[in-house]
Amino acid sequence: MGKKLKVELVFGATTYSVAFLLLLVWLFAAAYFYVNPLGSCKHQLRFWRDYSPISVKKGDFAIEEVLNEVIQEDTLKFQLRRFVRDEDRIQFENTGFSCLHSQISEVYVSERPLIIDNQTIYVPSSQLQLTKKLKLYGEVNAHHRVSPVTIVAGEQSTNSSVPVCHVTHDVPAVVFSGRGFAGNMYHEISEMIIPLFITTRHFRSQVKFVITDFNPKWVKKYSRVLESLSGYDVINPAENGTVHCFPGGVIGLKYYGLMALNSSDLPGGYSMADFRKFLRESYSLKYENVVQIKRERPVLLLISRKNSRIFLNERQMISLMEEIGFEVVLVRPSGMSDLAKFSRVVNTCSVMVGAHGAGLTNEVFLPNGAVMVQVVLLGLEWGSTAYYGGPASDMGVQYLEYKIDPEESTLLKKFGRDHPIITDPDSIGTKGYYAFRSVYINGQNVNVNLTRFRETLVQAMELVDLDL
Repeated sequence: MGKKLKVELVFGATTYSVAFLLLLVWLFAAAYFYVNPLGSCKHQLRFWRDYSPISVKKGDFAIEEVLNEVIQEDTLKFQLRRFVRDEDRIQFENTGFSCLHSQISEVYVSERPLIIDNQTIYVPSSQLQLTKKLKLYGEVNAHHRVSPVTIVAGEQSTNSSVPVCHVTHDVPAVVFSGRGFAGNMYHEISEMIIPLFITTRHFRSQVKFVITDFNPKWVKKYSRVLESLSGYDVINPAENGTVHCFPGGVIGLKYYGLMALNSSDLPGGYSMADFRKFLRESYSLKYENVVQIKRERPVLLLISRKNSRIFLNERQMISLMEEIGFEVVLVRPSGMSDLAKFSRVVNTCSVMVGAHGAGLTNEVFLPNGAVMVQVVLLGLEWGSTAYYGGPASDMGVQYLEYKIDPEESTLLKKFGRDHPIITDPDSIGTKGYYAFRSVYINGQNVNVNLTRFRETLVQAMELVDLDL
């Protein structure tokens, strides 16, 4: 009797031990799976094959394939459902497809398969009925540059007219346009890179980019960003007539407006601080905060222009900056073409100075606490604040403005003091954007009043000194 009881106790303890060990195994696998959902699939399968009591023996390819598909399907659903809430979530749960629509953004999310044939995207489903033509770019003013794509969802996507897949992918697609205002760094960051970050960061590189209006120069320029967000080569859907098939994906990019992120929105709730951290990681930037820069004199980056909004007394400005105590780095447009290289230059600077223009977008690479000084030309007050001044504070960059007087603008000599161009820029704006642009953006240079400008530079030096 005692011997039997002893055996039962030993057997019971062993059972509990095995159960406890299996629980630990499950927790370990779950934690690992959470860290990298799609990338860990093969590792998990190998783990369960070697240690699970329901062993998947080496060579049991059918079982392994089924497990792999289940894991990937669950992960895909989780990632895509992060885009939707409330009524959109209900629609998504019922149909596997949802439209996220705002005044400035239209994005479609699908856990249904996507068949992409150049500019047409088929979504086979018996629960949907949709034919929609749209332009995959957030800023509507750029839509004349963007080619439309057509979404065909429903039973018509299941008939014989749907093209056969040439390449079948096992991760979701994100489809967007590579054109828009590409070529202007401000618009590239504000309307393409930030929306791409917002839309795809939570996929943890397990996503493929399908770029309509394929632009090789843009792809090359932002290769570091693209490689950080996706572990795969980008896809040109117009190349060689290839039909690409995906298990699901996102059509379009989430866009909130000028240099805007929304930390309270789905899918990831990202802030400008998150975006800047991502850029530092992508470009291997050394300095997070300006206090980390140890230089005898703070470095001031002066952005030089060549076609319009030119500093006519640039040499004198540099002499003044050096007199105040800055080490000046002058950069011309040609010096900004290699973004990977130039971002590291910007990241070593404590102060950046420039006239209103796309070059100021490089403030995204400045360390926290650095100072950005914008020379605000005549008529450009609103744009200067909206495009660069406001976003600077969200970036943790200190912002100063130097607003020129009419006497510093070449427009005064050309039109005279009493002309509406000098006295009432808003009246020129009523004639339309291109009329306004031809005068204030393309037709104006500046001769900076060094006496007045000194005060702004001294203030910048004081702000830097406070941080050091």
